Amino acid sequence: MSRLSAGISRFKARLPHALIPGLLATALVAGCATTPPPPPPPPPPSAPDAPSGAVLSDWRGVVTAADRDRYQRRDAAWTLALQQARRQPGSGDLSALGDLIVPDAARPSVTPPVGTYRCRTVKLGSQGGDEGLGYVVYGWFACRIEQTPAGLKFSKLTGSQRPSGLLFPENDRHMIFLGSMALASEPAARSYGQRPERDMVAVVERIGERRWRLAIPWPANESNLDLIELVPAAR
Repeated sequence: MSRLSAGISRFKARLPHALIPGLLATALVAGCATTPPPPPPPPPPSAPDAPSGAVLSDWRGVVTAADRDRYQRRDAAWTLALQQARRQPGSGDLSALGDLIVPDAARPSVTPPVGTYRCRTVKLGSQGGDEGLGYVVYGWFACRIEQTPAGLKFSKLTGSQRPSGLLFPENDRHMIFLGSMALASEPAARSYGQRPERDMVAVVERIGERRWRLAIPWPANESNLDLIELVPAAR
């Protein structure tokens, strides 16, 4: 018998019968109050952190609604831009571009190697309709493909329009570029999605032995299709 129970029995023998129930209840409550509450249950295990440097493999989970729409209408951009380029006057030699302006010129093994590149932009079509130039072939600038913790990154390093962003794997003939544009003397472009008016989507394709292109449908300004040609820089 516990000390509490023994004490209660002695009190019962001495007290009037009418007082015993109330005192008994009080003693029991006091005794319970001295018993510590059970410890709280352990917290559920937390989900493991994503590994450092995880590669984003599915561009569909990153692309904005506006760029998804541009991507889905890329064939229409090719068609209209080439029609305008062949019909309207332009700047540069369109006939010398070869497979760069052939829509279905993609070859297998699309992934470009890491390194420095020469790159040039060709603008096809005009957002001004028949009033604008049908095409503009620009000169060569410096670009780079680099490996980052998030995956391959393309950056145009020189020139007044400098896109940069990640290259997402799609299949053996295509990668998807999601990036942003820096203009004039601005610092390097911010991450994709931070400035919607600068965001861009492109299809990356290998079109020759050491030749790649980024096809950018429905760019924000001037043309209806921008092509960025890439060839490795001379060693």
